[in-house]
Amino acid sequence: MRYLEEFSDPELADRLFADIRATVTRPWALMEVCGGQTHSIIRHGIDQLLPDGVELIHGPGCPVCVTPLETIDRALEIASRPDVIFCSFGDMLRVPGSGKDLFTVKSEGADVRVVYSPLDALGIARQHPDRQVVFFGVGFETTAPPNAMTVYQARTLGIENFSLLVSHVRVPPAIDAIMNSPVCRVQAFLAAGHVCTVMGLDEYPELAARHRVPIVVTGFEPLDILEGIRRTVRQLEAGEHRVENAYPRAVRQDGSPAAKAMLSDVFEVTDRTWRGIGTIPASGWRLSAKYRAYDAEHRFAVTDIRTEEPAECRSGEVLQGLIKPNECEAFGTRCTPRNPLGATMVSSEGACAAYFLYRRLAEPGPATARGTTGTATGTAGSATGAANERAEEVTSVG
Repeated sequence: MRYLEEFSDPELADRLFADIRATVTRPWALMEVCGGQTHSIIRHGIDQLLPDGVELIHGPGCPVCVTPLETIDRALEIASRPDVIFCSFGDMLRVPGSGKDLFTVKSEGADVRVVYSPLDALGIARQHPDRQVVFFGVGFETTAPPNAMTVYQARTLGIENFSLLVSHVRVPPAIDAIMNSPVCRVQAFLAAGHVCTVMGLDEYPELAARHRVPIVVTGFEPLDILEGIRRTVRQLEAGEHRVENAYPRAVRQDGSPAAKAMLSDVFEVTDRTWRGIGTIPASGWRLSAKYRAYDAEHRFAVTDIRTEEPAECRSGEVLQGLIKPNECEAFGTRCTPRNPLGATMVSSEGACAAYFLYRRLAEPGPATARGTTGTATGTAGSATGAANERAEEVTSVG
């Protein structure tokens, strides 16, 4: 397959749906780990076309969403300082802190800039040697390598007015934490293909064996996800629990050795707090001792900032797969993309944002029953049509 459209072919989608329906004999609950996969599933109506009893649970795979409130507050404190140029990807600017967000701080006069690469921030530091330049390093294993490379470059070039505010998290410990939860209903995982492109598959077999769950690595297009579901359901029906790579065009067993070498040089594994979930051991990275001078938390002495999560926001339950976004009482009323209570409503990969964009105007109850015939492409068209009037609102703040 050479073109993106081929991964949305309705005839192939129908064949995959038929195979899944022919395989399933009992209820199963699968979790897609990545927020990008969640958006693809909701946009194309994949969850509504699956057989009765096959449930897709949305996982904590949105890095913006799991960035803890205290880290957002630290970012706001640093960005507010007159000697700082604070750089970030655009999806972090509307994520609410305790009382405001980065857009608000910018409107109050702070020098907050949207960049498209951490190297852009490093270039700004070279252009402004009299200012402190901070880049907000957020993400899973996919965005960590370029951020590590930027810190490496800063040290190599002797650029001392650059630092990184680190909020990087790792997927395998999160899967382990989900399975160890006493309220866990997950019986299998669709693992994030882009994470495995970097890290490979080595960390997953032990998890699959210990928790006795299939883990299937998938991509993000409709056929990628359906093939992942098909393989997962076949394992579940057969009583198997293996790691399978359903995304071989991008994922190799060993991932990217160069990226992993850069990560091990610049970062070290640490415990990390996940927004709405809590602290997960060994689930994140921080700068290693060799590069600690480039750690913005220490440079600006903001490590003591601690914040309580707002009680009204149920994003933690959404991120753990305990509720669907539209089961939150504030969804679409007190919580919208323009006035979000939590990051899951404002992030371009957040589950709440996906439901707001594609499902907010859906009829309550079983308006579109699972197990119906039809194509994923047809469902995508109707979902997108219903959401057109809201697309501008969501994308403008995501």
